[in-house]
Amino acid sequence: MNKGRKITGGKYHANRKKKFYEKTSQEKIVVLGELKRKTIRVKGGTKKTILLSTNIVNVAASEGMKKAEIKKVLETPQNKFLARQNRLIKGVLIETSMGKATITNRPSREGCVNAVLIE
Repeated sequence: MNKGRKITGGKYHANRKKKFYEKTSQEKIVVLGELKRKTIRVKGGTKKTILLSTNIVNVAASEGMKKAEIKKVLETPQNKFLARQNRLIKGVLIETSMGKATITNRPSREGCVNAVLIE
C-alpha cells in the first residue's frame, strides 16, 4: 500500500480494530451434565443467564409441565456428531425419566431446557 497520499490529496488510513459492540462472543455450548449456569453482561447493561450444562428438563405432558431428568441424547437432526458429544440444542431427541422428548427452546440463550413428550 502506498504510504504517501492519494492522487486526490487525501490520506491513506490504516484498517482499524473491531469496536467492542462489533466483537462476537464465544459460542455457548450446552452439554449434558451437572447443572452449571453463567451470568453475562449484554448491551445496555442487562444481565443474561446462559446455561453451560444441565441434566434437568421441563417436560410438557398431558398433565402440564413437569421436571424430569435427562438420561442421554438420542438423535440430533442438525448433525449426528453433536449427539455423540451430548450437546443440547433445539430439535434434539432426548431420553428422559418420563420417556422420549424433543427440545423446543434454545437452551444456550434461555438458561433452561424445555421439551415436549413424544408418544
